[in-house]
Amino acid sequence: MPKVTFVTPQGKHIEVVAQLGETLLELAHRSNIDIEGACEGCLACSTCHVIVAADDYDRLPEPSEDEEDMLDLAFGLTPTSRLGCQIVVTEEIDGLVVNLPTEVHNMMA
Repeated sequence: MPKVTFVTPQGKHIEVVAQLGETLLELAHRSNIDIEGACEGCLACSTCHVIVAADDYDRLPEPSEDEEDMLDLAFGLTPTSRLGCQIVVTEEIDGLVVNLPTEVHNMMA
């Protein structure tokens, strides 16, 4: 089973075992990791914004145009920013490291 490490804004590393086919947002919620996901993963907000470690970013499929549009609304956008609801767990991302941003911008609230 692939493992993903979430890094909190305080620098705490939380390694969790993922299930193939789930999204990082689903994994985070199942593992009690503090990611909001206000739209429940339907690509209608940017509150599941994560920052993928630079060394890992190229292992992920390219973001869709819709994801890029939503990322434009994310607080603290970086070149390796992605939406957790759009990253599906596969064997190829075993060991992925993602940082949780210090703040999110919830347009739905």
